[in-house]
Amino acid sequence: MSNPYSVLGISESATDEEVKNAYRELAKKYHPDNYENSELADFASEKMKEINLAYDTIIEERRNKRKNSDGVYASTGYSSEYPDVRRLINNNRVADAEQILDGIPRDKRSAEWYFLKSMVFYKKGFLEDAFSYIETACQMDSENKEYQSAYNHIKNARNGEYGGYNVKKNGSMPMCSCCDLCNILVCSDCCCECFGGDLIGCC
Repeated sequence: MSNPYSVLGISESATDEEVKNAYRELAKKYHPDNYENSELADFASEKMKEINLAYDTIIEERRNKRKNSDGVYASTGYSSEYPDVRRLINNNRVADAEQILDGIPRDKRSAEWYFLKSMVFYKKGFLEDAFSYIETACQMDSENKEYQSAYNHIKNARNGEYGGYNVKKNGSMPMCSCCDLCNILVCSDCCCECFGGDLIGCC
């Protein structure tokens, strides 16, 4: 394929946020819904495929570069006090991760502890608990962009505000809807960025 950065109209030095913004703008422009019953429908569809492929390629390349020697994603640039816990969550060993976290004395529980506990609850599908813990993490470390991004994602999922998601009444994990491919891609990317690679297997 063409240079994925050229497809999105950005340079290879673009930040992750710039990559995401470029993708969103192009996705809005070429979304097939905008070209229904139009002579440009086929062109828009092909263009959208090219944009999706370019975006996925860039994200995958950057994700691979950010893997450390243990295979844990450092997607946000923040180091962790609990690398073993992150690794367990990334490997879907949620019960083991929770056991380690619960063994930490209350007076030793940092913002990172509350963040990871929130991720455990999110992975288990307990959105209310996940929101409560991520809220505490943000209060303890208000400058941490990783925590803030996770907070916004969980808040939206909890309130059922994602166009591509349906949140069950019992507060369990939001399920994907196929009605809006672009929303799904954006939300999936958000998961990856906020929670470390494939932490949230929502799609």
